[in-house]
Amino acid sequence: MKRTSILFIAAVIIVAGCKPKNGAIEGAVENITISPKPGYAANDGKPVPVKISYDKSYSFDSVVYYVDSTRVGVKKDSSVISVKTDTLRMGERDVTAKVYKDGKMQKVLTFFLMMPKYMPEQWTYKVIKKFPHDTTANTEGLSYEDGFLYETSGDSTKASELRKVDLTTGKVVLRQKVDKYYLKGNTIVGDKIIAFVQKDTVGLVFDKSTLKLLSKINRGSAKASWGAAFDGSKIYVGDGNNRIWLLDKNNYQVRGHIDAFDHGTPVQTINELEYIDGKIYANVYGYDTFVVIDAKTGSIDQAVNMMNIWPYEERPKKFDAENNVLNGIAYDAKGKRIFVTGKKWPYVYQIEIIRGFPASVIKFLKKKKH
Repeated sequence: MKRTSILFIAAVIIVAGCKPKNGAIEGAVENITISPKPGYAANDGKPVPVKISYDKSYSFDSVVYYVDSTRVGVKKDSSVISVKTDTLRMGERDVTAKVYKDGKMQKVLTFFLMMPKYMPEQWTYKVIKKFPHDTTANTEGLSYEDGFLYETSGDSTKASELRKVDLTTGKVVLRQKVDKYYLKGNTIVGDKIIAFVQKDTVGLVFDKSTLKLLSKINRGSAKASWGAAFDGSKIYVGDGNNRIWLLDKNNYQVRGHIDAFDHGTPVQTINELEYIDGKIYANVYGYDTFVVIDAKTGSIDQAVNMMNIWPYEERPKKFDAENNVLNGIAYDAKGKRIFVTGKKWPYVYQIEIIRGFPASVIKFLKKKKH
């Protein structure tokens, strides 16, 4: 096997060059600065100290501090405002100081990078049961409800399709071909299936019972669409990087986003998504790994090592493991069951997530040493 597994994903640290420089705008006052400096790393769980500094000859009436659009404090001097970080979203958080003097206002800007305090906990899996899976299915998205998997399959060179699949037998009960679009992630929203299209803002709405195409939507955000999930009130859509967009369930318009970070870096190539009890379980494309993301903050709290779930020694010799990777996670909310599969894999696995290395991984690693 050429492909290796990772316990957590290292990525390129965000570069702070595109943000406003430390200083004032709107009639700049040169003798006012703000700290912390742009790009300050907030990953220790402690409050972030924010304050302005200025020449002794300068005076003002008051300064109001904001993080993003939320007011966090007011001062009449240069003493520190301590910004609590325990509920903040990961990624770049904008800081604004509005300095008031004689009825006029000046803005001073900076930003800090919010990241989790701890490295992700290392988890793995236990196979409870396995079900047959069509090895022609290039799985892009997977959802589950009432005994059936809803699977989007296809690639950039062939027609995509949405399938309704009997979990127990693996047989396709219904299918709806889509010639024009390359379908990626899908999710169940009431009596509809919403599937998103790669490299586009388009989404397709299908009737869940018939798979008939009902309408086309435009979500109006980043042009890439990968995984999708639904928490009962909003839809999550990944864009192939570390950003997950939040869409209104009724009109499918963007209502915000979260950015997925581990302790020190953004985790890129977030792919297939599933919402489970307040967390987003996300496949990291090209790795035998799922990460568990806090749905409110974007903090990656756990990394689930799925290495060797389809034992390497059981795979065909000419199997294209570089492209037919682990990809697909679905959740049975009623039965509390998690299902995973991969592109053109012969099985859908029902798993239990546990701490520690599975015996199959230990066995495989021992063989690699000899």
